[in-house]
Amino acid sequence: MTVTNFLKKLEQYAEITVKVGLNIQPGQALWINAPILAPELVRFITAKAYEAGAKDVYVEWYDDTITQLKYKMAPDEAFEQYPAWRVQAVEEIAENVGAYLLIDSRDPELLKDAAPDRIAAYSKAAGKALSKWRQHMTSDKFSWTIIGAASRAWAKMVFPDLDGDEAVQALWEAIFQASRVTGDNPVGNWEQHSASLQSKREYLTQKQYRKLHYRADGTELTVELPKGHIWAGASAMNEKGASFSPNIPTEEVFTSPSREGTNGYVRSSKPLSYQGNIIENFAMKFENGKVVDFQAEQGYEALKGLLDLDEGARYLGEVALVPHDSPISNSNLIFYQTLYDENASSHLAIGQSFAFCLENGKNLSPEERLKAGLNDSNTHVDFMIGTADMDIDGETADGRLEPVFRKGNWAF
Repeated sequence: MTVTNFLKKLEQYAEITVKVGLNIQPGQALWINAPILAPELVRFITAKAYEAGAKDVYVEWYDDTITQLKYKMAPDEAFEQYPAWRVQAVEEIAENVGAYLLIDSRDPELLKDAAPDRIAAYSKAAGKALSKWRQHMTSDKFSWTIIGAASRAWAKMVFPDLDGDEAVQALWEAIFQASRVTGDNPVGNWEQHSASLQSKREYLTQKQYRKLHYRADGTELTVELPKGHIWAGASAMNEKGASFSPNIPTEEVFTSPSREGTNGYVRSSKPLSYQGNIIENFAMKFENGKVVDFQAEQGYEALKGLLDLDEGARYLGEVALVPHDSPISNSNLIFYQTLYDENASSHLAIGQSFAFCLENGKNLSPEERLKAGLNDSNTHVDFMIGTADMDIDGETADGRLEPVFRKGNWAF
């Protein structure tokens, strides 16, 4: 890929981010959380945002090395609090129905040498401090999206047989392909893709299945769905009625399950990068919605820290369906980043539910949502379970089973 061709694709990627991911409206403010290694992408996005009428664009930079230095050298008390100024800033963006963008390029093993108690302490502090902002996010009050940017450390994990520069170039190309940055009309590509996902979500919402039954090697799971659940997909709508796409790329349709209605066992199908640690080949057992047992061949302590974060971290907040025959899955790459791996595989998420996945859910208080069957937590972490042999059945209100997935793909 020549420099000219790369910059053209990078600008198209920025256009998708602004027009599809965020759908910036005149007068909106945009907050960008970005890696210092991606200035060209941030500049393209900033320009596109102002062209779309953004009132202001605020950029918050982060750097993996500085993060590592903090976990290595800062005093313990630094991990017991979260910056009040940042909480105020992102809450103000949310309450004014602005837009929030995370550009993720972090090393999947960034904190593998960090003390687990420091990671756990800071996760709890951040979760508590950002709880109001997270409630706004899961209620679709404001527009938000997450995209990726290639970094050397991340690229070497995905392409270990390539040297540094070649790995970075290969990862960028994989990101562009996954994000449908192809041809001369990438925004049009997204509109067509969104329409396809819309038909799936409408079908499933109309069906109102009482339960989903999963069967695969290492998985025998039943997930109950609340009455009045809504399936979501490629697009959402903020408080002012403007559409946006929370993830680029996305191949999923998803909803939130009943908090206490999951039973059985499930095995992961892809590694999970959580808080700078890789969790691999793990399994969980559920009883009445709660994780009562778990194991992991790698990253056991990281998984334990996640499940012990708060009461809701042992319950599900999301169930998502992704066909095995999809672009990211067919690439045969493991990205070691949830944004991409979750769109190659059906997945679940432990932690916070989505208010917009329940009829009138956006108008309910957190206490009312909990009573209606939605989970409440200061975390939301997706993990992949889909495989080429997975079958999923939907159970109707009268107890009949209908095929939803067969051999990892849609059955309707």
